[in-house]
Amino acid sequence: MPVLFSALLPPADVREAIAGAVGDPQDGLRWEPPERWHITLAYYGPDDVETRAAWLGERLAGRGPVDVRLEKAATFPGVLWLTALGSELTPLAHAAGADAEPRPYRAHLTLARFPREEPGLAARWIESLAGFTSRRWRAAEVALMTSEREPGGPRYSVARAFELDRG
Repeated sequence: MPVLFSALLPPADVREAIAGAVGDPQDGLRWEPPERWHITLAYYGPDDVETRAAWLGERLAGRGPVDVRLEKAATFPGVLWLTALGSELTPLAHAAGADAEPRPYRAHLTLARFPREEPGLAARWIESLAGFTSRRWRAAEVALMTSEREPGGPRYSVARAFELDRG
């Protein structure tokens, strides 16, 4: 059974802007490649794609597109990320199931991982990306993603896409 999560995928030009701001770092962090960049809405773990897709489709029915922007970097233990902003992001994430998580939802895009015992590795990036702001985009689709373990990191694939109601 595949591991599933729901996410918003940034458009190509936003990924390019992030890649331009990051450059080609050689600093001991494990950087996520741009093709894996996403804003997680909810994590489901191992699940049946068809069952979860039906459930998610019902939860997202009638929800409209959301405006999203990425800006400055921050960290969780072991994770460097960009802040995702948008007034409707949290309600959308809760509709997608984030409200079942034990910790509060924090919209973000993971850039890199580092050993928890070495938080200083990310410090320069918090400073370097303090002024980063992407353009605002209208996210009109939620992706139900699969995550499969492979050498070199997980491979993410879109299992289903749910268009958010533009009406």
